[in-house]
Amino acid sequence: GDRFMTPLPSTLRPWALPLLTTLLFGCGGGSSDSTTPTPTTQVQLQFSAPAEADNVQTLGVGIPVAVGVTVNGATAADGTSVVWSAANASFSPARSSSTGGQASSTMVATAGGMLQVQASATVSGQTSSATKTLYLRPAPQALEVLVPAYFNPNPSGSPWDQLISTAQAYPGVQVTAIMNPNDGIFSSADEQFARVVSDFTGEGGQVVAYVATGYGTGRSVSAVKQNIDNYLRFYGRNQLSGFFLDEMGATSQHLAFYKEIYSYIKGLDEELRVIGNPGTLPVADYADVADVLVTFEGKASDYTRFNPQDGNAWVYAKPNAAQAMLVHNATSCAAMQTAMRAAATARNNTGLVYATDLLYDFATNTGNPWANLPSYWTSLLGTVSALNRGTALPGC
Repeated sequence: GDRFMTPLPSTLRPWALPLLTTLLFGCGGGSSDSTTPTPTTQVQLQFSAPAEADNVQTLGVGIPVAVGVTVNGATAADGTSVVWSAANASFSPARSSSTGGQASSTMVATAGGMLQVQASATVSGQTSSATKTLYLRPAPQALEVLVPAYFNPNPSGSPWDQLISTAQAYPGVQVTAIMNPNDGIFSSADEQFARVVSDFTGEGGQVVAYVATGYGTGRSVSAVKQNIDNYLRFYGRNQLSGFFLDEMGATSQHLAFYKEIYSYIKGLDEELRVIGNPGTLPVADYADVADVLVTFEGKASDYTRFNPQDGNAWVYAKPNAAQAMLVHNATSCAAMQTAMRAAATARNNTGLVYATDLLYDFATNTGNPWANLPSYWTSLLGTVSALNRGTALPGC
């Protein structure tokens, strides 16, 4: 009876049926294993305020902060939420909504120094953040003039007489002179120094006494203490506001030396002011062994590049009255005013200032920039007064 049966085509042999079934069910309209890639949402934030030039701000004051927000390269939809955060700071509001791709808030910082401000946004499950580095400093105080008065008084006249006659020229400007009889090494009072110091303080000036410290190695602690004692013994506490520690070290190696001197002075009288002169930015711990640090001593042209932000954020944790600058080679009144304006900026955060047109060359150790007052002395006082009052600088 098989002769009437038509043989299955070779393509439909029984052994081929499972393969056919697989092929049939694997064809047509897609399978459960096929996927369509989901586009990734790209969220980007970029700070638009404060401007980079305004990255030093004031503690306790409302600081406007703002970011631009884009999604896949286009302006984010209105209402996109941005969350603000930073250590030692509060935001009002802490979460803001964007309008026209911009979101803003107001920050109040509570601690000085470097601060990382972060803004974050989440769109379609994708979160992105932006961070801005700011530096916070206490509210600045009025500038004070610190004069290296390393000239000897005499009856026939000296720069001390000019200091005395101009001490009250600008009542809003405090002038502090550094007296320097024989680098502080003496065993009796100098009559002429006693006279000019008394006259200068009588006109409202302040005097600090010069003491060489040999960078922490050239002199002993006991020798420095002896100088301090002699100043107070021979010139009197009522005439002296404090001490100027010159040739100060700047590394941690000599920190203990200066800590002992600082403690000794404060033990004599807590109100005595200690001004240390490393002449450069020292390691941060030196801020604890002096009330004021001269963080720059050098040419006016070099001072235009002074910027503590690179590795010295500790400067901003201190008030501007804790930093001083002594500039020489400011060969014109205009150069002096440039230096004074720079000191007054938030970036430099410097409260005690001085500039002179006298010259000194470090490479050859020639010149004495502190041998006299600058030719523009009264203009310097007027410039500092104008900066303190926020008015136009006087003409040169």
